[in-house]
Parts: sequence; structure tokens; C-alpha cells
Amino acid sequence: MRHESRLVRMLCAAFLAGVLLAVMVSPVVVGAGLLANQITDSASRSSDDVSLAGMSNARMPAVTTVTDRTGAPIAYLYDQYRLPVSFDHISNAMKAAVISVEDRRFYSEQGVDPVGTLRALLHDSGGGSLQGASTISEQYVKNYLINVIDRGDPADQAADRADALGRKLREAEMALRLNRDVPKDDILAGYLNLVEFSGNIYGVGAAAAAYFHSTPAALNVPQAALLAGMVNNPNLFNPYTHPQQSVDRRNLVIDDMVATGALAPARGAAAKTAPLGVVPGGPTLPGGNCLAAAPDAGFFCDYAVSYLRQAGFSIDQLDTGGYTITTTMDPAASAAVKAAVERNVPSAQPGVANTFALIKPQDGQHQVLAMAANRNLGTNAAQGETSTNIVADPSNVFGAGSSFKIFTTAAALEQGTVGFNSELPNPGSACFTPPVTNRYTPCYSVANDGAGYPDPISLQNALATSPNVAFVGLESAVGLPAVLQMAQRLGLRHTLATNLAGGPPITDPNDPRSADPRYNQPQSRYFQNLLSFTLGDSPVSTLEMANVSATLVDGGTWCPPNPILGMTDRTGRPVAVNQQPCEQVVSKGLADTLLAGLSQDTKSGTSAAAAAAAGWNRPDIAKTGTTNQSESVAFVGAVDGYAASSMLFADGRRPAELCPGPPVHLGDCGSGAFGGTVAAPPYFQAMNQILGNQPDQPIPAPDPAYLDAGQHGAVVPFTVGQPEAAAVQSLTLAGYQPHTVPIASPAPAGQVIGQTPQGNVPAGAPVTIYTSTTRTVAP
Repeated sequence: MRHESRLVRMLCAAFLAGVLLAVMVSPVVVGAGLLANQITDSASRSSDDVSLAGMSNARMPAVTTVTDRTGAPIAYLYDQYRLPVSFDHISNAMKAAVISVEDRRFYSEQGVDPVGTLRALLHDSGGGSLQGASTISEQYVKNYLINVIDRGDPADQAADRADALGRKLREAEMALRLNRDVPKDDILAGYLNLVEFSGNIYGVGAAAAAYFHSTPAALNVPQAALLAGMVNNPNLFNPYTHPQQSVDRRNLVIDDMVATGALAPARGAAAKTAPLGVVPGGPTLPGGNCLAAAPDAGFFCDYAVSYLRQAGFSIDQLDTGGYTITTTMDPAASAAVKAAVERNVPSAQPGVANTFALIKPQDGQHQVLAMAANRNLGTNAAQGETSTNIVADPSNVFGAGSSFKIFTTAAALEQGTVGFNSELPNPGSACFTPPVTNRYTPCYSVANDGAGYPDPISLQNALATSPNVAFVGLESAVGLPAVLQMAQRLGLRHTLATNLAGGPPITDPNDPRSADPRYNQPQSRYFQNLLSFTLGDSPVSTLEMANVSATLVDGGTWCPPNPILGMTDRTGRPVAVNQQPCEQVVSKGLADTLLAGLSQDTKSGTSAAAAAAAGWNRPDIAKTGTTNQSESVAFVGAVDGYAASSMLFADGRRPAELCPGPPVHLGDCGSGAFGGTVAAPPYFQAMNQILGNQPDQPIPAPDPAYLDAGQHGAVVPFTVGQPEAAAVQSLTLAGYQPHTVPIASPAPAGQVIGQTPQGNVPAGAPVTIYTSTTRTVAP
């Protein structure tokens, strides 16, 4: 009997295959000349376009999970909310329910229902609408084409749904091949992972979570019957919008389960009396992007996604890949930072943003631990939300004030213009001649903010108390090109590539701003003749300023601020993430000397009063900054291996002076706010909590080679941004040995994007230049 039944199935499958072949070869067999185009269309989009072996969970769009460094989820990224599971992790009730209502002969047929399909073919050839009779295999094929293969092509999706014989033939042919190549259990699991349940919910894993806060393995009979019934028409049988139709459909599925013997009649009767049991107010599913992240994680999540985009991952890959992205975010540190900035400036405070970034150099990386602001990532401006990443981007368009004096000092130490023991001329006011002038060029007039500064002033005292005249004079002596290069080398990579509005340079000739140097040039070019650069009056990124401190405490080694600890695919296998290599951008001796020079700000400098009020007495480095009209204030510091930046700036449509708080607010308060009075307190508060009882690390002593002014040897040519050939020539002519290493990058192919070492490097030494090549990331 068993052999006869198997023979019948094989004969039926062979018969249908013959019918399908005959129809494909000669449409007139069914008397429908109009079918010729449909069948030709079907052949052109046949199973040759789709690898049946690839019809698996591995290609289905799945949810990507973004976690903090402990593995706790902070956000989900998805196009289709789908949580694929294996056959063994789906309850028997769910398997029985869908087979009973959709395809009772699933385990006996060969992927098609010969009688039903032939009936549909004959009916269609007579002019009627295409009949049903689709098996689970055929539905799997259809849904796979719609939701996976063609999900980005509405025209092809329409063809996949078309009430046409060509489409039905294609599905039948592919279903036959699918059953030949793929085990039945895998087909059933694939189908249950694929189908739509309404509201962007796809697959039984997502449906169990969204409708019942459960898992596929735990679905009971009423729950399984409800979900199986929804497959036929997810909108009509939605339990929230059509509860009675949903109950009726569920009970019909239960009756079918009883009829097939999958469920005893008594259990079926009891199951039909159960309430719907769905979660109240649902279905519940997480947001599908970083806007849904927790308030202290939104900007971090957004930066992690941007970082991966720069590494070569597409939005589609991230939204459909089912990855687990483990970020470097420290939840305790992020919570401490978020609390500190909100205590300083409440989220909904109009017109004032307080941003904060925290980085820790470790394991050969600059790991980002926290990125937070009083604002939250979102779209509700009335609640203090912003859709711009104000921590990572150069969103502080007013600048970081005197904290930019770090770059002038570093360039001067490298050139030997000054040493740690040097004294700087510091009159109360002065007028300096820009590097490039004509007879109409005025001198640049600058004055110190208040009296009482010594003249001359020691370099360390100048860094602590920040007189403007001393540093503009030093900048003039060193030269703006060297200062701008130093800012780029130490960390302002993205910042200096933007224009004076903090965006990409505008080159579209139809945009009137394209003729204005403020908008058509990157800052690295715009400030070549503007001595105001050292006073920090240009757009800047809070994150990049924190990384400047990280570069100094890391012995002069720059690394990209990295938010990614690790990444795995949906099977748990590691996924490589391209990262630009670290670079030795200044000598360790110079970095140590500059750290020593910055070590007095919280002791006797501009932030000393705030430090004392916070009970702060740790050895650290710091530099504050305040713009002329106090629209922006900054604190940049480092302590015990951590590097941080706290910035406040006017972010409303009518920017004005920042006034001390709490809360810090806009107003006309005379002297206004300062970096040491309102940007420093969040740093002390957050770091006191983060460090706890951690032992202090001493600040390095100045390197003896940099104590006094004088040459420190050759300075290697800075070649970043040049074509490879020009960079090699420049380094060779200067007596160095260039070595080229191509790395994946979004920069133009062949452009130098990195160089190591830089600065005071003995002639004849090898120098590695990193050149951009095409970036590729496997799907």
C-alpha cells in the first residue's frame, strides 16, 4: 500500500511536470494564445534567477541588533521585522496549525497539488481568474520572491502577485525543484520564517514576540492557530483591528487541526474557548532605527551606523543582515554622562545644547565609551530632540574657543619655536599681519580678556590662563599651515573637511553659496590666512575634540574614534570591520611635554574654581574655551586614561549669549558663561562617578628634548590628501623611505588618507602611507 501510494504521488508529479512542460513549449495546448507572453515572461524570471539552495534563512531580511559592550541591546535596525528560528525551535502546535489550514498533504506531495493546479490552469485558460490550490512550497516561492528577491523592485513584486498563468507556472516549476533539493522540514521552517503577519511583522519568531511576548517554541494551540489563520489575509484577520474575524478564523484552523488528527476533539473544543490572548495595545515591536534607542544611546547608535557605513556596509546590509553589532558603549559611563549634562541643561531647555564625548585608548584603539547630550536623538523638537548627531558632527558652529590653542602649541613645540620653559610675549593687545597680504590687508587686532596677565608669560601659565595675544603671536610665528595640519593630525579629520557651516563644501554652481569661500571651501583651506583659527571660532565636533585628548594621552598616536567592539553575522560568525590604521602623528616626547603643559588648568587655571567646587584633585590635563560672544564654551580634558570633551553651544534659531545656571540658558548676562564655569562641571561630575576609587595615573614630565626652544630634527613632509605618486616623490626627496599600503576607504582611489610616523622623524626612516582603494563588504 505504501509503495502504491508513493507511486501515485510520483505519477501525479510527473503528469503535472509534463503539463507544465507542454504549456511552456506550446501555449496552444491549453487554447490560450494570450498566455504566450506570460509564459515567456515566466521563463525569463524562472528559477534560474533564484538559487533554490539560497532560499533559506540566510537571505531573508532579518533584524540587526545593536548592543552596548555588555551585550545589552540598545537599538534594532531592520527593514522587515523578522527573527528567524530553526525547525526545532518552532512548537509542534504551530507546525500542525499551518499544515492543517494551508496544505494538509504537505509531507506527501512533491511541492505542487496536481489536481488543484491543473484545475487552476484550465480555469485560467477559459478566461476566469486564477484559482488557488497553492501548496506551502508554492506559497514559500511566491513570498520569497516578493519579500526577499524583489523586495526593492515594486514592478517585479507586482509581477510576483499578478493573477496570471505565467506566475503560477513559475511558482509550480520552482516548487517542484525546491522539493527535489530541500528537505521538507527546512521548507516548512523557511515558510514560517518568511510569511507576513501585518504591521511589518514577518515570520513566526517576530509574530510570537509581537503578539504574545513569547517565542515560536512556546506557542500553544490557540496562539498557533491564530497566527496560522493570519497568513491567509494578515489585515483581515488582524486581532487588533478585526477581533471577531480573527477569532472565527482561529477557530476554523483549530477545526482543521482536529480534522487532520493533529489535535484531539476535546482539546480542540477547549482551545476554541480561549481568549485571543494577544498583548494589550499591540502588536509590540521595537523601532527599526537609532531614533528608538534609549536617551543616552541614540547618538552613539547613530555614530556606530555611520562608522560602519564608512567601513563599507550599506544601509540595506545593516537593515537586513541580521547582524549583532557589539559597540564599545559603556552603559555605566553613558548613564553618568547623560545625568551630568541634563543636570547642567535640561533636555527641553530652549536654545542650549550640552554635548559630551568620552574615549578610552585601549587595545590599540580609541574606544568610544559614551556619546550623550542634554538633547536626545529624535524628531520632536519641542521635547528637546534633534535628528542631527550633535555629538559626532561639527554641529557646534560657533567653535571650541581657546581649546584650539592646543594645536598652536603642538606645532610650535614640533618646530622648536618654543619649549616647555619658554616665555611668550603677551602685551594686553596687539595687531598681527596675516601671512598673505596686499596693501589693503588690515592687521588682525586681538586683545586679552581682562588685565592681569604677565608679559611675558610662561608657556605653561599661558595654557592654564589662556591669554589671546600670546597665542595669536605664537600662531603667527609658527605659520597657519603648520597649525592647521597639526589640528588635522591630532584629530580634527572630519571637522576640517567641512565648511564654515559645518557641512560638506558646496560645489553645485546652481547654489549661490558655491561662490562664497565660507561655504565652498573646507576649513583646512579657508583658514590658511585667518589668524583667528587659534581662538577656535569655527565649527567643531565634540567627539573629535575628545579624540584630540586621546591622541595626546596615547603617546601621540591617533586612532579613529572607534564605536565597534565586534560584529557577528546571523550564524554567530565574526564579521570583519575595516578600520583606518592608527598613526603616530607626533612624537611621544612632544605629546608628554604638551600633557605637562596642560596639567595646571584645573589646579590654577580657568577651571580651578569649578574643580574645587566638585572636590576634584586628580592629576589631569585640561583646556577650556569660550567664544567672543559666549555662544559656545568648551572643556577638553583627560584623566587616568580617559579623554573627554564637554561643549555647550547655542542651538536654536536665535542664538545668543550663554548665561550660567543652573540651568545654563540664553540671555544677556554681561560677562556670560565660560568654559571653566559651565562646560567643566559636567566633566567633573561624570568623571567622579566613572572613576570611583580608581587609582590616579600621574601626568608625564616634559621630555628633556622639548624643554627649550630649538630644532628637534627633521619634520617629515605631511602628505595626507595628496595623490600617491606626489606623496612618494615628496617623501623620497626629503630623504625618507616611503612604503605604500592600500586600504579600503570611501576617499578617491589612490589618495593618501593616512601616514605614519609624522612630525619629528629622523631622515632616512621608513614612512608608511595609506592610500585609498575600493572598499567592498560581502553581503
